[in-house]
Parts: sequence; C-alpha cells; structure tokens
Amino acid sequence: MDDQAKTLKYLVSVEKLAEEILSDKHEIVLLDKRRNQNREALRDINKSSQKKCWLAVGSVLVKHNIEDTKELLENDQKQINIEINKLRSNLKIKVNNLRDLEMQPPVPGLMLVPMSNKESRTLATSGLIN
Repeated sequence: MDDQAKTLKYLVSVEKLAEEILSDKHEIVLLDKRRNQNREALRDINKSSQKKCWLAVGSVLVKHNIEDTKELLENDQKQINIEINKLRSNLKIKVNNLRDLEMQPPVPGLMLVPMSNKESRTLATSGLIN
C-alpha cells in the first residue's frame, strides 16, 4: 500500500507540473495575440491623421485623443512584453523541474542567455569575434 501511495503522489506531482507548463504556454500564446493586436492598432494610429479615435474599453466604446491612446497602447505593449518574458523564464525552470521528476537530464541549451552588448564589445576588441 505504501508503494501505491508513493506512486500516486509521484504521478500527481508530474501531472500537476505538466498542466502548469501547458497552461503557461497557452497564456503566452494569448498574450502574443494581444501584443500583435496592439501592434496593429499602433500602426493604424501612426498612419491616421485624425485627432481622436474610438477605443474599446471592455464592452464600451469611448472616443479618445490619439496621443493618449498611443501612450496607453505603448504602455500596454511594455507590460505584455514583461509578462511574456516572465512566463518564458519560469517555463524554462518548470520544464527542467519536470525533467528532474521524470529522471531525465535537463534540456541542453535551455538556460542559455545571450551575450550583453558589453561582452560582445569586449570580445570584438580582443579580436575573438568579428
């Protein structure tokens, strides 16, 4: 009976973590769609020569100043980018935790981080990269 309880506990933890990973991936997809819609709206606003535009706030349409609307969309874009980056970094950790639970080695290269500008300049000045 003790082995069955351990096995059940193990399976529950694996399934729970896998469900969190799938949920995070779905959330990233939804946020990316929203980011693309904001980008399209910003593009349309930049092309527009009008001073006011209609803005959907929930189920209500509001006539709003173009510059204020542009600022709202840009702030929303920044917030969405922060959320997506946070979800992606947490997703890497969760995937490695799941692989640990499944007794598999971590995904090679998953935790790689790009070089900063300072690191790139240092390597370029030392002649190690072009």
